[in-house]
Amino acid sequence: MSSIPSIATSGIFAAEQRLQVSAINIANANSTGPLPSASAVVQSQYPPAYAAQQVNQVAAPGGGTQAVVSNVQPGQKAVSSATSPSANSSGQVAAPNVQLALELMQQQIAQIEFMSNAEVAKIYSQMMQSLLNSVV
Repeated sequence: MSSIPSIATSGIFAAEQRLQVSAINIANANSTGPLPSASAVVQSQYPPAYAAQQVNQVAAPGGGTQAVVSNVQPGQKAVSSATSPSANSSGQVAAPNVQLALELMQQQIAQIEFMSNAEVAKIYSQMMQSLLNSVV
């Protein structure tokens, strides 16, 4: 039995994970919260800012790939928002370190990755069908 379908499937799942993480990053790009250096009282009153995430693909044991999700370093950055209730005395809050251009690129990578792995699965299926037809 060939592992080609399982390798292609693992690539499709990795593409799905990449797209999902990128979508969550974009959805939370404008969220803010207190800076990590804020007092415990301020941190207890307001939710923390979203920490941006990234997907790294690594080889899976036995073939294929798997997506490993980790936080972007640094996951947050200080931005000016004097009107925010969680702002410090300098008017700064923590915001996710989301770069929209990078997220667009991640979504394009996910699209290409998905299409490529789906094509591999399709061609494998056609080859197996041709093989079965030649045997019969």
